Amino acid sequence: MCGILGLVSTRMDAELASRAVRLGRMIAHRGPDDHAWLAYGPAGVRFGKDEPTAGADQVVLLHRRLSILDLSQAGRQPLSDPTGRWHLVFNGEIYNYLELRSELEKLGVVFRTRTDTEVLLHALIRWGQSALPRLVGMFAFALLDVRERRLFLARDFFGIKPLLYARTELGFAFASELPPLLEIPGVSRQVQPQRLFDYLRFGTTDHGDATLFRDIRQLPPAHCLELRDDRGWAGEPVAYWKLDRSQPLDLSFEDAAKRTRELFLDNVRLHLRSDVPVGAALSGGIDSSAIVACMRHVEPSLRLHAFSYIAEQTELSEERWIDLVAERSGAILHKVRPAADELVADLDRLIRVQGEPFGSTSIYAQHRVFRAAREHNIPVMLDGQGADEMLGGYRFYNVTRLASLVRRGRLIEATRFLRSAGGLSGAGGRMRFAALAMARILPGPLRSLGMSLVGRELMPHWLRAEWFRERKVREANVSSASPRSVAEHLEQSLFETNLPMLLRYEDRNSMAYSIESRVPFLTPEFVSFLLRLPEQYLISREGVSKHVFREAMRSLVPDAILDRKDKIGFVTPEQQWLQRLKPWVEETLQSEKARAIPAIDAAALQREWNDVSSGRRHFDSRVWRWVNFIRWAEAFDVQFA
Repeated sequence: MCGILGLVSTRMDAELASRAVRLGRMIAHRGPDDHAWLAYGPAGVRFGKDEPTAGADQVVLLHRRLSILDLSQAGRQPLSDPTGRWHLVFNGEIYNYLELRSELEKLGVVFRTRTDTEVLLHALIRWGQSALPRLVGMFAFALLDVRERRLFLARDFFGIKPLLYARTELGFAFASELPPLLEIPGVSRQVQPQRLFDYLRFGTTDHGDATLFRDIRQLPPAHCLELRDDRGWAGEPVAYWKLDRSQPLDLSFEDAAKRTRELFLDNVRLHLRSDVPVGAALSGGIDSSAIVACMRHVEPSLRLHAFSYIAEQTELSEERWIDLVAERSGAILHKVRPAADELVADLDRLIRVQGEPFGSTSIYAQHRVFRAAREHNIPVMLDGQGADEMLGGYRFYNVTRLASLVRRGRLIEATRFLRSAGGLSGAGGRMRFAALAMARILPGPLRSLGMSLVGRELMPHWLRAEWFRERKVREANVSSASPRSVAEHLEQSLFETNLPMLLRYEDRNSMAYSIESRVPFLTPEFVSFLLRLPEQYLISREGVSKHVFREAMRSLVPDAILDRKDKIGFVTPEQQWLQRLKPWVEETLQSEKARAIPAIDAAALQREWNDVSSGRRHFDSRVWRWVNFIRWAEAFDVQFA
C-alpha cells in the first residue's frame, strides 16, 4: 500500500525529476516507510532517493512506501526486472500473489523478493494486459517499458485504489491524490459544473471519470491506459473487465448460502495475508460483524483489534451490538466518541485529506476510527465497504424490487411485498414506498414529475439556475436512471453511484494515517456470483435485505446481529451537531467566499438555514453539503469563472 506519482514530458525536461520529488512530498502520508524515484531520458534510467540532480528526462516515476509485505528494503519501488527493461510503481495489494508466484515459478521466473509487487511485475511481463483479470486485489500502478517507450497504467476492478491524471502543458501527470496535480503548471482550478451540480443537489460525487476539478480526471475502475512516445504520450482508457450477469445461476437457496459462505471465508483468508498486524472496523452491523467473526474463524489465534465509532445519541448508537460481537470474537475493542467541537477543529484537515467535498459528517466518524487504529499501531484494517451495494442493504433497493415485480406483471406478489417491506419504513412508509416505485416505472419525460410528487425538486432555489444552465448542466440525478431489476440497480451502485464515493472516503481517511484499508467483499468472483442469484435471494419476499448472506453467516455471527432489521452504520447526529455549531455554520454561510461563489445564492442559503434551525423546514444533508462545499472551495482556491 503506497502512494504513486508520475510525470511524462513531451520534450526533454531538466527539471522534471526535481518537480516530481517535490510533488511527491505531498503524498508522504501514503507511504512513510520508504521512498524512491526513477527518471528516464536519452541517457537511460537513473534511480535515486534524495533530491535529484538536473538531467534531460522524459518520464519520472515516484513511489512512497507503506511496508506491508516483505518489510525489507527489497520491497523498495520503483521495482525493475533483471533486464532493466521494465519498471513498476504500484499502490495496493495482490492478495493471491502466492498462487500467482507459484504459477510463474513453474514458467521459469526466478524471484528476488517476497513481495506481491514483484509478482505483479512478472505477471505483467509474462501475460501483458491479460494478467489483470487474474488478479485478486486492489491496485493502481504504472509500468514503464523503456524498450518500447510506453507507459501502461491500470486500476482495480472496483476502483478501491485511486489513480488520478491530468493532461498538462508539460505532457501527462498522474498521482494517487488530487493536491499534487493541482500544483502542476497548466492544471486549472476551475470547477467542473456538472459534478458541482450533482454534489450540491444530490450529494453525488466520484461517478464516471470526472472530478470536481475540470482538468483532473480519474481512471475508471477496471480500466487501463497505455501511453506511447510515438503517439505523443497520448492514449484513452480501455476496459479490461466488465461484470457479466448474462448467465443467471440456478441454485437452491440452501446451496447459494453454502457457496456464499465458502467464497466469503476464502476472501477473508486472502485479505489476512500480511507481515504486519491486521485489525477491523466494527460498526455492529451485519457486514463488519461478519468480517470480524470470519477473521476469528480463519485465524483462531489472531490478536484481533477492532475499532468502533460510538454515537452520542442512544437511538443512533450500536454499542450493544458492537460489544456483543467483540465479546463473541474475543476482539480487543477500541471505541471512539467524536463530538461536534472536534469536528470543527478537524474539518479543515479533513477537507484537505479528502480533496473533494463529501456527503455527510459520517465521514468524520470514519476518519476518527482510522486515527484510533494508527494510535494503536494497527497498519492494516478490514472494512465492509461494498456489501450493501452487493446485497441490497439499503431500503431504496426495496423500491427497485417492488418496481421490478410490477413491471413484470407479478401484481399479487408486488402487493404482498408492499405490505411487508413498506411497513419497514414506519408511519406513512407504504404510501411513499409505492410512490417512489411508480416513479421508477414512469417513462423518462414523466420521471421528474413523479419525483416532484415525493418532494424532490430538481433545481432548488438556493442554486443559481442560470449559472448552471449556461454551462449546459444536466439537471437529472446521475442515479435517476431506472434499473429494471435489483441486480441492475446493484451494478449501478457498485460502479456508478454509491460505491465510488465510499471508496474514495475510505482510501483518503485511511491513508491520511498511513493505514491500508482492505475490503474483502469486493472481489470479482464474489460480486459476479451474488449478482447472478435470483433477486429474492438478495432481498427476501418480506423485504429483508442480505437474505442469502444472513443465512450464510449462521453459526459464525451471533443470531441477534443477523436477525437485525434496523440499519444504522456510521451515522452521526448531524442535525444536533450543526445546531450546536450554529454560529460556525452561519459564519461559513455568510463568509466572503460564500458570497463570491456564483453557483449558489448565499442569502438564500442563510434564509433556508434559519428555517431549518428553527424547525420550519425539515433537516437533511443539504445543510452539511453547503458548509462542506464552501470550505472546500476556500481551501483549494476553486475557480468558478
